[in-house]
Amino acid sequence: MGFDIPKQILFEDNHLIVINKLSGQLVQPDNTGDDSLEEQVKLYIKFANNKPGDAFLGVAHRIDRPVSGAVVFAKTSKALVRLNEMLKQHELKKTYWAIVKNKPPLQEALLSQYIVRNTKQNKSQVYNMPIKDALLAKLNYKLIGSSDRYYLLEIDLMTGRHHQIRAQMAAINCPIQGDIKYGSQRTNSDGSICLHARMLEFTHPVSKQEMHIVAPVPQNNLWKMFDIS
Repeated sequence: MGFDIPKQILFEDNHLIVINKLSGQLVQPDNTGDDSLEEQVKLYIKFANNKPGDAFLGVAHRIDRPVSGAVVFAKTSKALVRLNEMLKQHELKKTYWAIVKNKPPLQEALLSQYIVRNTKQNKSQVYNMPIKDALLAKLNYKLIGSSDRYYLLEIDLMTGRHHQIRAQMAAINCPIQGDIKYGSQRTNSDGSICLHARMLEFTHPVSKQEMHIVAPVPQNNLWKMFDIS
């Protein structure tokens, strides 16, 4: 998986940098040893600003490796502390787009369920009632487009559970296209799943500017069906 950080930048100032992550890119290093956005963005900052030592970079939130879209990093410790607090207070709104093969049961709905993470399988299970170790998971989905074979959903994420969107959409028989872990019938040719972190809305932690950041969708045939960018 190649990196071209300058082309992936959606926003940058002295305190924040927002990257349009490609499907397949890791946000942080893991046991695969593959390059991560965290490492590559640090290098970009170091060389772009002629820093003699390592650049500071704080990871405020992550999205799954096969998911694409907007990820915000903090370039200062002040920004990181405030971003972390904003995330705890649900003051950073995350909107996702997803392509599914099955039409959802309703045009728009709130899904309020419970999720248990299975660390051995790296998978989450959805329950309609609270059980041991379950965490409340809430999202709102809305059908915003359709093609001959697929449906485009906009999803407002209200909680941040492990694989939450993937698991909750599968629980209503609408697995994300390409996500065979959660019931999609076939993979995508590029190894992606059709889940994209489309928009971030928040108050800048330092300047207090109202931020509205939109990440262009991946340039593959499934997204092109809906005539969006």
